[in-house]
Amino acid sequence: MTSRAFITGVSGLELRAAEREFIRGELPWGLILFKRNVETPDQVSALVEEFRNLVGEADAPVLIDQEGGRVARLGPPHWQVYPPGASFGALYDIEPELGLQAARLSSRLIAADLIDIGITVDCLPLADVPVAGADAVIGNRAYGTEPGKVAAIARAVSDGLEHGGVLPVLKHIPGHGRATADSHFRLPTVDTSREELERTDFAAFQPLSDLPMAMTAHVVFSALDPVQPATTSATIIRQVIRGVIGFQGLLMSDDVSMNALAGSIADRTRAIVNAGCDMVLHCNGKLDEMRDVARETPALTGEALERATRALASRKQPEPLDRQAARVELEALMDRVGTA
Repeated sequence: MTSRAFITGVSGLELRAAEREFIRGELPWGLILFKRNVETPDQVSALVEEFRNLVGEADAPVLIDQEGGRVARLGPPHWQVYPPGASFGALYDIEPELGLQAARLSSRLIAADLIDIGITVDCLPLADVPVAGADAVIGNRAYGTEPGKVAAIARAVSDGLEHGGVLPVLKHIPGHGRATADSHFRLPTVDTSREELERTDFAAFQPLSDLPMAMTAHVVFSALDPVQPATTSATIIRQVIRGVIGFQGLLMSDDVSMNALAGSIADRTRAIVNAGCDMVLHCNGKLDEMRDVARETPALTGEALERATRALASRKQPEPLDRQAARVELEALMDRVGTA
């Protein structure tokens, strides 16, 4: 069966009859989960299994945003709380290798949590480089403000996920750190010169260009395309994401339902596909919007299919992990930040 080039959310803890019919008929490539879809480990596992049965793919990707800090769809009492990205940056400033080790440990533990319940893709790491005056949507999710440091920690995070059998999604390419608005609510415009963007924002993504998947930023970079945000800009995707940064993996949009994008959901979907994104991401679980996305999304073929196949094939078997020892080590490393 041929998947369509979109990832869908669903509305609740279990699939409704209409959602089952939609998934079986439209065959989305993947499923993304949010807090509204999470109650217990057994419940999440059952939801994941039913999705895969409906699309007829035992390894169909199931995604989640489990970063640690304030962006965590899994939490107590069933799942551990993990540090925000900025904590790894703070420890890196004390001793770089300790910061990298903490980042790697945290994401390795996150991967173990996810694999337990059948989730195989985490929308992590971030390589966004925030600046003074930027909107707090990134905030302490970021690893730092220096591109080399951000890239090093992001690499450690992706290594931890991959060693745990979970595929990373690099975000928000080519950079959300300068945005002065939260793209969930309105479209941010960045007026920084191309030269400065290449020196800072884009430079953090370049060392990570080999990662299997990345998610776009709903941000206008006026020096490159004064009208379209990166997600719907063929110029930025071609010249910057595929060109300057050199990313050749599967490129998915950020959520098509976010208010940064203009027009109807159908208009937005067409714009995303036409700009060169391989995959459309729709998150809110509203069935009428899901149908519009499916209607405007092509079958997954050609280079997009090749990149999707290559991404899934890169997933490794989880390496052994002593979870208790890893948690103790991570806690000890984080204590170093508190006492510095």
